[in-house]
Amino acid sequence: MVVPDPRQTPASLVVIDGPAGAGKTTVARRVAARLGYTLLDTGAIYRALALHAERAGVTWEDESQLAELAAALPLRFVPASSDSPQRVLLDGDDVTAAIRTSHISDGASRVSVHGRVRTALLNLQRRLASASVPGCVAEGRDMGTVVFPSARHKFFLTADEPTRAARRHHELVDREGAEAPSLAEVTAEMTRRDQRDTRRAVAPLVRADDAVLVDSSAHDADAVVELIVASIASAARA
Repeated sequence: MVVPDPRQTPASLVVIDGPAGAGKTTVARRVAARLGYTLLDTGAIYRALALHAERAGVTWEDESQLAELAAALPLRFVPASSDSPQRVLLDGDDVTAAIRTSHISDGASRVSVHGRVRTALLNLQRRLASASVPGCVAEGRDMGTVVFPSARHKFFLTADEPTRAARRHHELVDREGAEAPSLAEVTAEMTRRDQRDTRRAVAPLVRADDAVLVDSSAHDADAVVELIVASIASAARA
């Protein structure tokens, strides 16, 4: 059974969708901090499922077993504090760093194509958002189109592919050092992931009709955050 979209509080929901490497996670985290809202990192949820499946010996193509794992995913977010970023716990284990590798990133994209998996995680995402007080900033790929279609504040964050690939490569080098894939490999994988995300039959990556388009190609995260916060404030006054 699908949990209804929490339509009673659309004004307290901010959704940020977009392709890989657009800067969604960084921007969403900073917007949430500015507003005093909870961050719902849906990418982390799919990444955690990919890692959970791998640890359980379930392939990323096995929709039936993946859906069962997703329905009972032992996931918990530990809110950020003044001296610590938000952490992700999987069955009590801190996997904040483990789910950010290029390997698990690929796994997240592959498990996300399954309809039954998305339905199971849709319920989880809506429950987490409903429990968020005073509000929630949700980032992902189908937040404004499928998960929270009634959200008042919708943004679609993008950038050109070279910029997105360079950002992703820099992030992986910082995290994995010499083990990180090359820029060419990151670019090729990003192209494949974009194709999977935009062409999948269930909840493809697409901009919601009422989402504000934000191209971050020539802007840093701080500038994008200011634009989004200003847009939210303007809508609140309207």
